[in-house]
Amino acid sequence: MNDLIEIRWHGRGGQGAKTASLLLADAAFNTGKYIQGFPEYGPERMGAPIVAYNRISNNPITIHSNIYEPDFVVVVDDTLLDCVDVTAGLKTSGAIVINSTKDNETIKKSLKNYSGSIYKIDARKISIEALGKYFPNTPMLAAIVKVGNIMTEEAFLNDMIGSFKHKFAKKPEVIDGNMKALELALKEIEKVQ
Repeated sequence: MNDLIEIRWHGRGGQGAKTASLLLADAAFNTGKYIQGFPEYGPERMGAPIVAYNRISNNPITIHSNIYEPDFVVVVDDTLLDCVDVTAGLKTSGAIVINSTKDNETIKKSLKNYSGSIYKIDARKISIEALGKYFPNTPMLAAIVKVGNIMTEEAFLNDMIGSFKHKFAKKPEVIDGNMKALELALKEIEKVQ
């Protein structure tokens, strides 16, 4: 992992982008990293575009602002590609991870000639298979951990089982499905460019 990784999440209200960014912050913190995880939104409602951020570092983080030049961007809803400039400020040495079933050429065109690495994953298929419902944030969380090389898969999965046991203490029946979604996502992330 680089000394400081900055991640910007793009999603729609209700899809769990904020929750995923906070889970990522918790997992990184539990592996000894310094972290920040925070959303940016106003009075938006369910379905409105939202942005969330992560900073992860081996050293204390003294920056306290939004992220304008991220190393990685996570796009939880590919309909945002048509209305939000998701690659704004994105470093070409980084990558973008998109929840999409669109063909690779369509994705590339939507990204306005972004020349860095592009990854896609079908978070809908994975979450339906693992959870029986569409919750894209869990597969997207695993995808960015893998693409960003934020921690080992083993450390990530071990931390997430503990997080899910805490988060879903009153609904333990969903823990196995969420873990399955993470494991599938780690295997099914696909490089577009």
